[in-house]
Amino acid sequence: MYSGPVAAHSYAQLASDGVPDSVVILGPNHTGLGSGISMMTKGAWETPLGVVSIDNDLAEQIRTASSIIDEDEAAHLSEHSIEVQLPFLQYLYGESIRFVPICMMMQDLKTCQEIAKSIAERSRGKHVVVVASSDFTHYEPGLVAARKDKAAISTITELDSQKLNELGEAGQVTMCGYGPITVLMELAKLEGTAKPRLLAYHTSGDITNDSSSVVGYAAILFARG
Repeated sequence: MYSGPVAAHSYAQLASDGVPDSVVILGPNHTGLGSGISMMTKGAWETPLGVVSIDNDLAEQIRTASSIIDEDEAAHLSEHSIEVQLPFLQYLYGESIRFVPICMMMQDLKTCQEIAKSIAERSRGKHVVVVASSDFTHYEPGLVAARKDKAAISTITELDSQKLNELGEAGQVTMCGYGPITVLMELAKLEGTAKPRLLAYHTSGDITNDSSSVVGYAAILFARG
């Protein structure tokens, strides 16, 4: 109920872009389970809207293109960051859509760059959408969260992945998934993507009418040039 209305802005943009061959979903690891970078390459996930199959071919290609991505189901067992994106994709595309889940415990810049390179190499010539899942500031007063998130959003729209990574690693912005977003930024650089565009920003306080302690959410579009 907090993040959904913001995420919907991104999926509204996807709705006008045709049906992709596959969707790569990058999310942070909240549980500490599994390896540093964990992927599932086969099987399917079920939500109340139905079943979504993993794109086995693309997943295997991305995994083998990198020395740091492991096939590991453990990281996905209790992790919500990737699964919350699936109902949006199912609503848009039905059960025909396939996806690749990548769960990131390691979020340093070098790791992000390697993952971006693997995705870029293996998705070339295909219509692949990449989704980075993350909250922004966690549990701070609304005005403080907005100020910190504005700084983070500025680094994203300017494609300053090193600065975003520094903000995340230092805890200056308490984003759980600064690594997944950094991967998307590095991927944008590799592919010559147009400048990212902020679509929406809100906090949980906009739903609860309590700004004493909020979580921030942003929807940012990376469109291929």
